[in-house]
Amino acid sequence: MMSARIRKGDWVIVITGRDRGKMGKVLRVMPSDNRLVIEGVNIIKRHTRPNQNSPGGIIEREAAIDISNVMHIDPASNKSTRIRFEERDGNKVRVAKRSGQLISTHLVVR
Repeated sequence: MMSARIRKGDWVIVITGRDRGKMGKVLRVMPSDNRLVIEGVNIIKRHTRPNQNSPGGIIEREAAIDISNVMHIDPASNKSTRIRFEERDGNKVRVAKRSGQLISTHLVVR
């Protein structure tokens, strides 16, 4: 099993496209499509019909963005960084390449 570089709850920055420079928290990751949904980024408007559960109207929500268009945010400097994997205390962890600081609190035991 290959570990994911970007996971739900991570903070990322958009590096290309219409929303370049925006930062946000990852809400959903779709690894099969190489896409993710980021809070407050890539906002689209959907015109919905009213039904029993909702009144309908124009609803704004986040659309998926390609995973290659974002980079992780370094916890030490708030700048974009790449991720590398290290083994610390017998656990595989994600580390920011820019500062060497630990990204993940969720540890995968090997």
